[in-house]
This record gives sequence, structure tokens and C-alpha cells, in this order.
Amino acid sequence: MATQSSKDGSKAKTQAKRATTEAKKSASASAEAGKRAVAKTASAEKSQVQTVAETAVDFPVGVVLSVGDRVGELVEPWTDRSRAEKQLRSYRNQLRKTLKRTERRGASARRKAATEARKTRNRVEREARRRQRTVESTLKGSRAHDLVSSVTDQFAALR
Repeated sequence: MATQSSKDGSKAKTQAKRATTEAKKSASASAEAGKRAVAKTASAEKSQVQTVAETAVDFPVGVVLSVGDRVGELVEPWTDRSRAEKQLRSYRNQLRKTLKRTERRGASARRKAATEARKTRNRVEREARRRQRTVESTLKGSRAHDLVSSVTDQFAALR
């Protein structure tokens, strides 16, 4: 039996060593996975920060370039006398066209308003004449009725 218990004891020691070794390997693997996760997170955060920083720089630079282009477009026609005169003629023509268009719109609106006013006036006059005829016929009818009843009363009195 002593040999049996020594075998069991050495088996237990071997199993304990194996468990310890596996635990160490598992802890080492977990530590490596943690390191990789931290490195991945740090890399993603670095990328986000880099993107924000680039945007913070690129936007104002783009604005400055756009403003420079626009100023160049505005100044370019005025650098030469013939170009400046051509630009002025173009502005005059545009202004003339705009004024004519505005005048036509005003005339059109005036004519439309006058037509609407005339239609409304005619409609109101027709309605007034119709009501006047109705009142006159009602009055004539009531007068005739009064005359008939008065004549009938006089005729009855004569009998």
C-alpha cells in the first residue's frame, strides 16, 4: 500500500504542476490578449485624434484658398482697361434687363389689379340693381295690394 500512496502522491504532484503550468500559460495568454486589445484601442484613438487634428487644420486652409480664388475672380476683370470697360457694359446690360423685367412685372400686376377691380365693381353693381328691382317690385306689389284692398273697402262701403 505504501507504493500505492506514493504513486498517488506523485500523480497528485504531477497534476498540480500541470495545473500550475496551464494556469501560467492561460494567464500569459490573457495578458497578451489584454495587451493587444489595449494596443488596438490606443491605435483607434490615435487615428480619431489624427483625423480631428487634420480637419482642424484643413478647414481653415481651404477657406483661405477659397477666399483667395474669389478675390482673384473679383479683381481680375478690373486689371485691364478694356476688360474693365467690358465688365461695366456687362453690368449695365444686366441692370437694364433687370429693370425692364421689373417694369413688365409691375405693369402686369397693375393690369391684373385693374381687371379684378373692374370685375368686382361690375359684380357689385349688378347685385345692387338686382336688389333694387326686387325691392321695387315688392313695394309695387304691396302698393297694388293696398290699392286693391282700399278700392275693395270703398266699393263695399258704397253698397
